[in-house]
Amino acid sequence: MPPLLEVNNLTTRFYTQDGVVHAVNGISYELNEGETLGIVGESGCGKSVSMLSIMRLIPQPPGKIVAGEAIFNGRDLLKMSDEEIRSVRGAQIAMIFQDPMTSFNPVLTIGRQISEALETHLGMSSEQAKERTIELLRMVNIPEAPDRINDYPHQFSGGMRQRAMIAMALSCSPQILIADEPTTALDVTIQAQVLDLVRRLRDKLGMAVIWITHDLGIVAGLAEKVIVMYAGFIVERASVHDLYADPRHPYTKGLLGSLPRVDDTQHRRLVSIEGLPPDLLELPDQCPFAPRCVYNYERCWKENPPLEFVEPGHEIACWVDVRTGKPRYD
Repeated sequence: MPPLLEVNNLTTRFYTQDGVVHAVNGISYELNEGETLGIVGESGCGKSVSMLSIMRLIPQPPGKIVAGEAIFNGRDLLKMSDEEIRSVRGAQIAMIFQDPMTSFNPVLTIGRQISEALETHLGMSSEQAKERTIELLRMVNIPEAPDRINDYPHQFSGGMRQRAMIAMALSCSPQILIADEPTTALDVTIQAQVLDLVRRLRDKLGMAVIWITHDLGIVAGLAEKVIVMYAGFIVERASVHDLYADPRHPYTKGLLGSLPRVDDTQHRRLVSIEGLPPDLLELPDQCPFAPRCVYNYERCWKENPPLEFVEPGHEIACWVDVRTGKPRYD
């Protein structure tokens, strides 16, 4: 069976006054039906831009998708007309954004904003859409849903706004749900509730999920496959089990080393990754992680490594074997 979404060589640039920002640099991956993919990396690594590119939501100008394809159900999202992509957004591929306060329209009620999507994409009458909106708000555990549909976004707490955003995203039963760091602004208790809600709804509705985050701890209990991004490149791709049990890229190793572990009986100190991310105004001709890497050697400064298999289902873009600290190639 072909993958639900197949992204090949996606490349996105931003043409600014300071120069060309190389935001996403030729990334490729697949997403199967019902699968959850985690995309991990620090701020500015291209996670969100890659998703906004697929949804055709990057501002053009200054942004431009300069290469690649995103095949969804046999059609390239990047070549669709504006009208065609609008019919896909929300209905077949939905997105939850990081900050629901800025994602909702402050002068429309929550109920109106959810029912509008139902009327537009599913052709429901206003009464049908209202009933479905109440049902959706109940599904995401909003108490007293029939009354709350008349509330405005500022009348909801942060956790309730995020759940209402999930209800809106799920309103048309999409095949893919893209979640762009939806729990970042929430406290840990509400974060756990939102994660549990997405997990439950994913299993119930059978949709595929792409979860974007900088927190590897969140991905551990949610995803089946993980992509680690750095400076607009994919530097490691593996199953969630392999990535946590045996990280093979120095950057992934550093990210995992900075996470506190409940099973750490030796009370090891958390490590930090020294230095700063590279300036994306220049496309690196070396490994972009080399200046911050504790394993780097001569070749790392001369050539950007391609993404290669180190084991079945496990790929890295690195010249070094982190197990031994020695070059993978002589």
